[in-house]
Amino acid sequence: MNQKLLALYGLKWNPFSPELPVEAIYVPQKIENFCWRIEHAQIREGGFAMIHGDPGSGKSIVLRLLAERLKKLPDITVGAINHPQSNLADFYRELGDIFAVPLRPSNRWGGFKALRERWLSHLESSRCRPVLLIDEAQEMTPQVLSELRLLASARFDSQPLLCIVIAGDARLTEKLRREELIPLGSRIRTRFATEFASRDELLACLDHLLAGAGNASLMTPQLRHTLCDHAAGNYRILTTLAAELLTARDARVASVAQRLGYTDPFHFSRAFTRAFGIAPQRFRSLGR
Repeated sequence: MNQKLLALYGLKWNPFSPELPVEAIYVPQKIENFCWRIEHAQIREGGFAMIHGDPGSGKSIVLRLLAERLKKLPDITVGAINHPQSNLADFYRELGDIFAVPLRPSNRWGGFKALRERWLSHLESSRCRPVLLIDEAQEMTPQVLSELRLLASARFDSQPLLCIVIAGDARLTEKLRREELIPLGSRIRTRFATEFASRDELLACLDHLLAGAGNASLMTPQLRHTLCDHAAGNYRILTTLAAELLTARDARVASVAQRLGYTDPFHFSRAFTRAFGIAPQRFRSLGR
């Protein structure tokens, strides 16, 4: 959505865009509680945490919120794996890039030792563990997951060196039931399930997004309820439907403007508002 259309609707940004500013994200209390647990306890305790749920239920949003909050804390190093499908050699290369440790993939023991020394040094100086965030963790191979478990602790598993938050769909929980990954699954200290949202939760999300973008009355109550009824309890479906509706409305206003001889819908909207004291979108929603 371009700036002219945002101005047309009185919006500061597109409330349904994946690139929504972090401060505008809807944060239910259960997500707030999970983030608080990681911020105030797990970065000191270390170990694994897991976010799991269906696609579109908010797992990546939780990781994004967590990353932004942790980066504001003093003495915290936060890294994210961008290619979870990597083989073991490429996984070591990415870890080396994230934590600024020069590694040679041909010398796995050297890389293993160098990373652990870096993390232990950080722990001794700050008393907080470095944080590693992994989205789409269901794509990781069992070999890489097992190697990460061995990398992330010392002194016979009594000293966690990292705080690791993995996120994935049902395939991740299924993968952790495999015999070779049971030791990893048993070490997950904090679990958070992103469940289907209720109708009230979807409505609260929609209200929050519209108010945060600067136009709380952009959609009528009836339209909001209809969107939530068709979202199947899924936040991604809700925002996708709302974005499609907003795009269709853009097209209708542009069509009317063109028929009246306006080359720019923004100019038509401004003239309409001056003449009638109400924006064309609001006029239409009132059924006039």
